Amino acid sequence: MAARRERTHYLYLAVIAAVVLGIVVGFAAPDVAKELKPLGTGFVSLIKMMISPVIFCTIVLGVGSVRKAAKVGAVGGLALGYFMVMSTIALAIGLVVGNLLEPGSGLHLTDAARAAGTAQAEGASEGTVDFLLGIIPTTLVSAFTEGEVLQTLLVALLAGFALQAMGKAGEPIVRGIGHIQRLVFRILAMIMWVAPVGAFGAIAAVVGSTGVDALKSLAVIMLGFYATCLVFVFVVLGTLLRLVAGINILSLFKYLGREFLLILSTSSSESALPRLIAKMEHMGVSKPVVGITVPTGYSFNLDGTAIYLTMASLFVAEAMGQPLAVGEQISLLVFMVIASKGAAGVTGAGLATLAGGLQSHKPALVDGVGLIVGIDRFMSEARALTNFAGNAVATVLVGTWTKEIDTARAAEVLAGRVPFDEKTLVDDGHGGGAETETETGAGVGAGADVPQACGEEKAPARV
Repeated sequence: MAARRERTHYLYLAVIAAVVLGIVVGFAAPDVAKELKPLGTGFVSLIKMMISPVIFCTIVLGVGSVRKAAKVGAVGGLALGYFMVMSTIALAIGLVVGNLLEPGSGLHLTDAARAAGTAQAEGASEGTVDFLLGIIPTTLVSAFTEGEVLQTLLVALLAGFALQAMGKAGEPIVRGIGHIQRLVFRILAMIMWVAPVGAFGAIAAVVGSTGVDALKSLAVIMLGFYATCLVFVFVVLGTLLRLVAGINILSLFKYLGREFLLILSTSSSESALPRLIAKMEHMGVSKPVVGITVPTGYSFNLDGTAIYLTMASLFVAEAMGQPLAVGEQISLLVFMVIASKGAAGVTGAGLATLAGGLQSHKPALVDGVGLIVGIDRFMSEARALTNFAGNAVATVLVGTWTKEIDTARAAEVLAGRVPFDEKTLVDDGHGGGAETETETGAGVGAGADVPQACGEEKAPARV
C-alpha cells in the first residue's frame, strides 16, 4: 500500500512540474505554446467522458439503498436551500468589493475587444424555459452520450426511485451497478496518469496566448477577484464549516489538495468531480448526501461564478462609462446566476453567461465583454477553485445537518490516519458499500448505519 501511494505521489509531483514547464514554454515560445492547447483540451475531455457514468452510479446506489424516498427529498431540498443562500451571499460580497474598487475606470475599448465581446454574446445561454426543458433528455440513454450533467441527474434519480419501489427484486441490479461503479473508477484512475500532459498543454497555451501587457492593465480586477474569492472561501465558508461541523477548512483543503491542483492545471472544476464524490464518501458522508449534493451543486452552487459575474459586470459597465445603478446591478446579476445553470465546470462558460446577461439587460455593454476576454482564463482558475471549495463544504454541511456523516471517521481521514486509495479511487466505503447495504438490508437512511456500510471496520486493514 505504501508503494502504491508513493507512485501516485510522483504523479502529482509530475503535474506540478508540468505546470511550471508549461509556464516557461508559454513565455519562451508563445507560438509553439498556443499549438499545445489540444493536449489540455483532450485531457479534460477524457475526464468529462467519465462524468455521466460516475454521477449515474453514485446517485442510483445512494437513492436505491434508502428505504424512504422522503429522505432523498429532504436532502435535496436542504441542499438547494443552502445553495440559494450562499449564492446570495456571494453576490452581495462581489457587489460590495466591485463598487469599492471600480476596476474598469480608465480602460479604453478597442475594435478588437468590441468584436470579441459580440462573439461571446452569440454563444450565450438561452432563457429559463429552454433551460428547464433542456433537463429532459431526448431518450433515456442520450443523457450519457451528450454529457449533460442535469439530464444524467434526472435519469439517475428516476432509476434510483424505481429501484426503491422494486424492493428486493431490485437488489441484484443495485449490486450490478456497484460493480459497474468499480469499473468506472478504475478507468478514471488510469486516465489520471495523463494529467501531467494535459496540465502542460493547458497552461502553456493560456500563457502563450495572453500577453504580459494585458495582465498588467487588467491586474486590478484580477487581484480584486482573487481577494474576494479568498475572503468568501476562508471567512464565510470557513466560519460556517467550523461552527456547524467543527472542521477546520484548511484540513479539508489539505485532504482535497490533489483535486485543487488538478483544477488549477486544467481550469475546469469538472475534472475533479468524480474524485470529490469518491473522497467525500471515503470521509464518511453517506452515499445519498454525496450523490445528491455534489452533482446538484455543480449546477446550482456556483459561488465563484456568482462573484465573477458580479465583478465582471461592474468592470464592463465602468470601462464603458455607463455605471449600473444598484437596482440594475441586482436584477442583472440575479438573472445571470440563474442563467449560468450547469456551467460551473466548463472553461469559458462564465464569459458567455456574462455576455448573454448584458445583452438581455443592457445591450450597449455587450461590446465591453471583449475587454475581459484576455484574462478570463486566469479568472476562470479562481472561479473553478471557488466553486469546487463551495461544493466540498456544502457536502460536509448537508451531511452534518441531516446526521448523515460519521464524524469520527471524518476526523480520522482528515488527520491522515485513514488514507484515500489513490490506485482505484474505490476506498473501503466506495463501491463495496452499496452491496453490503443491500445484502444486509441496512438502509443508508440511518446516519449511524453509514459508517459500517462505508466499511469503517475494514479501514485499519487498508492502512
